[in-house]
Amino acid sequence: MARKDPTDLSVEEKLKTLFQLQTTLSSIDEKKALRGELPLEVQDLEDEIAGLSTRSEKIQNDIAEFKNAITVRKGEIANAQASVERYKNQLNEVKNNREYDTLSKEIEYQTLEIELCNKKITEATTKIAEREEDLKKAQELISDRMQDLEGKREELDEIMQETKEEEERLKDKAKDYELKIEPRLLNSFKRIRKNARNGLGIVYVQRDACGGCFNKIPPQRQLDIKMHKKVIVCEYCGRILIDPELAGVKLTAAKEEKPKRKRAIRKTTKKDDTAKTEE
Repeated sequence: MARKDPTDLSVEEKLKTLFQLQTTLSSIDEKKALRGELPLEVQDLEDEIAGLSTRSEKIQNDIAEFKNAITVRKGEIANAQASVERYKNQLNEVKNNREYDTLSKEIEYQTLEIELCNKKITEATTKIAEREEDLKKAQELISDRMQDLEGKREELDEIMQETKEEEERLKDKAKDYELKIEPRLLNSFKRIRKNARNGLGIVYVQRDACGGCFNKIPPQRQLDIKMHKKVIVCEYCGRILIDPELAGVKLTAAKEEKPKRKRAIRKTTKKDDTAKTEE
């Protein structure tokens, strides 16, 4: 049997199908609610671990840069020491005071360079020790968070395993309903549902009020809803309104008959009878 074109459906059929879709989606939401905050907690832990891993990589890069700087400084020290030795040897061959002063200044300059390089090496070594301590703390934190994540994932997987089959069945059912609804109406419904706090895009009338925002609906508008001639939305919250009978909902009578008052019967006394006789 060929599937009926959604645009050929009557307004009554559209509303009924839309409400069935809403009911199915609400059931899916209930299944998701069973997971509670676990998906968010898992995501937060994954994000935190990713941040800590990035931080660890940066610390490792810093340590590598400091070690490289130490290697460079040591090379500069070796060059400076070689220069000092060479200048000292040249002092023995100077022919005048000018050459002597020049070589002495070069020796002094290279000696200061050696001292500066040693200072830089000491600072870099200190920085390496600090960054290695930071790296150790970051790795310990990653290890702790990984254990927490593993526990949360196991808990989430257990819950999802319990609800997966039912949830898949409901999703297939929802897709089937969506195929029966014209795209324009379906998109409007999804937009309304997305903006609604409780995820309800279509609601039935309850006690002369909108089932979503509970604002009163005028009698004429209620009559239009019962006629099923057009799609009507709540003027307050924008949700699509449907007649309870069409939604398959039986509402119990809210009003109860008030007990009839009994007239109080005044008993006559002997004095009252005597007074009436004298009159």
